[in-house]
Amino acid sequence: MTKWLRENRQTLIRGLGSLLALSLLLILIREEGDGELFSAIRRVAFEFFLLAVLALFTSRLFAVGRWHILLRSAGVHVTFLRSAQLTFTGNFASNFLPTTIGGDVARLAGAMQLGYDRAICLASLVADRLIGMAGMGLALPLGLIPVLSIDTGVSQATAVSALYHKVVDFVKRTFESLSIWLKRPATLISSLLSTLGNQAFIYLAIYLLLQGIDHHVDYWLVAGMYTLTYFVTLIPISINGLGVQELSMTFLLVHLGGLTSSESATIALLTRILFIIASLPGAFFLPSILAAMNERKEA
Repeated sequence: MTKWLRENRQTLIRGLGSLLALSLLLILIREEGDGELFSAIRRVAFEFFLLAVLALFTSRLFAVGRWHILLRSAGVHVTFLRSAQLTFTGNFASNFLPTTIGGDVARLAGAMQLGYDRAICLASLVADRLIGMAGMGLALPLGLIPVLSIDTGVSQATAVSALYHKVVDFVKRTFESLSIWLKRPATLISSLLSTLGNQAFIYLAIYLLLQGIDHHVDYWLVAGMYTLTYFVTLIPISINGLGVQELSMTFLLVHLGGLTSSESATIALLTRILFIIASLPGAFFLPSILAAMNERKEA
């Protein structure tokens, strides 16, 4: 039993973190009344929800393009369709495996089984994740500036200091991991542009959800709030950011967006649902990936 607890400590901590965050979110909703949450959900215009789904699917294609560019520039002869299949399969795994790394592991395993170079694929996945973080880092001031103006009684100096150390560590890891592509600036620029396109449509999806409940929140403020939420969920205290993402987004929408707790929770929960929906093609692509793996083994 002791050995099992030691081996699964991180998973247990993340599970407890998710439960705690979800519990706090439920308490917040109950203070306003459960009926208000369902009322807010019913208010979401269906056409805006569909547009939000379309926007998030578009963002996923930009994410595919980011990784595809890195793979091709490193000499991996992979088609865009295959990159898309592996990426969507990874997204699907991320939503149903108990860590945020699950999707990358699925992509790497699939790429290796299909015969692509393991070292290059692993380096490209690290670069893909870091470039994604770099794009979010560019948008971070959009969220930090309004948040620092909130008087919450929380030590902002501590928060900024913690963020500073994360940024320094991120820069170090970026230069270590991008060694293959540092000599190809055009590739890095193209990949960064892809991640900015990915972000733009994620922000648009959330913006459309807000429009769906008749709340006009500035697009750039939406960008800032989601970016802050993204960095909060990188802290390894929950499973796939479950609960932490919803709680932090609810907090920001209440204090910066001017929404009620029930409206904010509605947007946070629908955002989670959007990402799950956008990952569903991964389940469709999984059989074709497995079939390609089997063909390679038989060859």
